Amino acid sequence: MSDRAGTPARPEDLIDVDEVVSAYYDREPVEPVAFGTSGHRGSSLDGAFNEGHIAAIAAAIVEYRAEQGYDGELYIGRDTHALSEPAQRTAVEVFAAHGVTIRLDARNRFTPTPAVSLAILRANGAGTDAGVRVKGPGLADGVVITPSHNPPRDGGFKYNPPTGGPADSEATSWIAARANELMKDWRSIPRLPYEEARVAPGTGTHDFLSAYVDDLENVIDMEAIRTAGVKIGADPMGGASVDYWGAIAERYGIDLTVVNPEVDPTWRFMTLDWDEKIRMDCSSPYAMAALRDRMSGDAPFDIATGNDADADRHGIVTKDGGLMNPNHFLAVAIDYLFTHREGWRKDAGIGKTLVSSALIDRVADALGRRLVEVPVGFKHFVPGLLDGSLGFGGEESAGASFLRRDGTVWTTDKDGLLLCLLAAEMVAVTGRTPSQLHAELVEKHSPSAYARIDAPASKEEKAKLGALSPSDVTATELAGEEITDRLVNAPGNGEPIGGLKVTTKNAWFAARPSGTEDVYKIYAESFKGEEHLAEVQEAAREVVNAALKG
Repeated sequence: MSDRAGTPARPEDLIDVDEVVSAYYDREPVEPVAFGTSGHRGSSLDGAFNEGHIAAIAAAIVEYRAEQGYDGELYIGRDTHALSEPAQRTAVEVFAAHGVTIRLDARNRFTPTPAVSLAILRANGAGTDAGVRVKGPGLADGVVITPSHNPPRDGGFKYNPPTGGPADSEATSWIAARANELMKDWRSIPRLPYEEARVAPGTGTHDFLSAYVDDLENVIDMEAIRTAGVKIGADPMGGASVDYWGAIAERYGIDLTVVNPEVDPTWRFMTLDWDEKIRMDCSSPYAMAALRDRMSGDAPFDIATGNDADADRHGIVTKDGGLMNPNHFLAVAIDYLFTHREGWRKDAGIGKTLVSSALIDRVADALGRRLVEVPVGFKHFVPGLLDGSLGFGGEESAGASFLRRDGTVWTTDKDGLLLCLLAAEMVAVTGRTPSQLHAELVEKHSPSAYARIDAPASKEEKAKLGALSPSDVTATELAGEEITDRLVNAPGNGEPIGGLKVTTKNAWFAARPSGTEDVYKIYAESFKGEEHLAEVQEAAREVVNAALKG
C-alpha cells in the first residue's frame, strides 16, 4: 500500500499521450495476442497493444465470423483511453477492406460496453415476440475497444458474439490463435485507408446513446426516481458514460448532476489507487476518494455513483456508509430486485461468481430462489440472462446486469449505469439507502468479513494451482472448522474454476492464479468475524502450499 493512495495525481504520474499513441504505430508487436476474461489488453509501450495486434485480431474476427456464419452488422464501440481511437481506426480499416457491415457511433463519441451489448441483442431480435436469435443468417455481433479500468497507458479489445455478452473461451481461443498466426505478417493484411473505410458501402452509424437511454425505463423505475426527487451525483470518472448521464437526466427529468464531465486521456483529475497507479476502478476507495469526500458531511446528493472507463462497472457511495463494498451492494440489489420485479419468472435464479460473498447464498435461500454459482467471468451468466432463467448475474468486482421489468433480456454484458440507477430506485421506493438496506440484511443473516489478498507463486505453481483436483487437498479442517466441500468446478454449471475453493459451515476461501502477475489470489470470507477471517487466510495459504507441493 502506497502512502500516496487516494491522493491527487501529480504531473509525473501522467502518461505522455503522444508517446503512447506513437508507440502504437511505431513499435512492432512483441507480446502475443492473449484474451483474458475481458479481451486482449496491454500497452503500446510494452509491445503488447500495437497496430499489428489490432490488425491481426480484426482479421481473425473476420475469419471467425465467416466460419460461424455471422453476416449481420458488427457494432463497434470505444472508450476514452488514448489507444482506443487508434485501435478503432485500424479495426475499421480491416473490417471495411473485407466487406464487413460495420456500425459506428452516430456522434463519433464514446460507447459504454452495455450500449454495445444492447445494440447486438436488439439487432438479433430482443424485444420481439420471437426473442433473441443466436443461429441463422443476418446475425449481428460487436467489439468494444477498451481495457476497462486499466491505467491510461493500456489499450483493450473485446469481442461480443450474437449473444451480446463476452465471447466464450472457445471463441476467444480460436481468435487469439489465428491472430497470432496473422501477426507474423500483419502488414500484408488487406486494409482500406481510414477515410475510404468510413464511406465504404458497408460502413454506417448507430445511435447507441438514444437507443440505450430511451429503453432504460423498461428496466428501471425511472418515474419513481423522478417523483421521489432523488438527488444523484454521477461521476463518469473520465469514461464512456460521460455523455450518457446528462442524456439520462434530460430524458427522464431526474435530479442528476454529472459531477465531473471532463474527458482527458491522462486522467489527471484522478486520485491514485493503492499502488500509486491511476486506475479507474470505481470499486476502489482510493480511486473513488474524491467522490467519497463529496459525500462526507453535508453531502449535496442522496446517492453518488461512479463508473469505470467503459461503464461496465459500478461504484455506489452513500451518505451513511461511504463507498459500498461491491459484495454488499450485490446482496442488496438481489434482495431488492427479487422482491420488486413481479414480471420475472418465479423460477428465475440468482447468478454469482464463486468468489462472491456467501451473504448472497443466504439471501437467495431466504428468497427461495435457485443460486447458480459459476467461475469468474461474466460470460457464464450469458445463457441464463438470454432466456430469463437468471434474473440477475453479478461479479464480486462490481459488474452485474439483470432482466427488464417484464422478465426479458436487457444486456448480457455488465452494465454499470444500470446498477447505479438501481441504487437510486432503491432510495426512491424504500426510502432507505443501499447501506441501510445492507445493514438490515446483516442483522437478518449475520455479519461477515470478506477480503482478497495475494500470495507469491511461480509460473509453474500457478499452472499447477489451475489444474488441482479435490483429492489434492488433504486437510480436513480449516481455521478450526470441518471442511465441508472442496471444489475445482463451479456447482452452477460444472465449468472449471481455474483454481480451488474450500468451504466450511461458517467460512470459505478460493485460490486462483493471477493472469498477469506471479501471484495467486486468495479470496476468503468468515461469518465469525475479522479475527477468524485472518485465521482462514493463513490456513488457506497452508492448504494451497501443501497442495502445490503434493
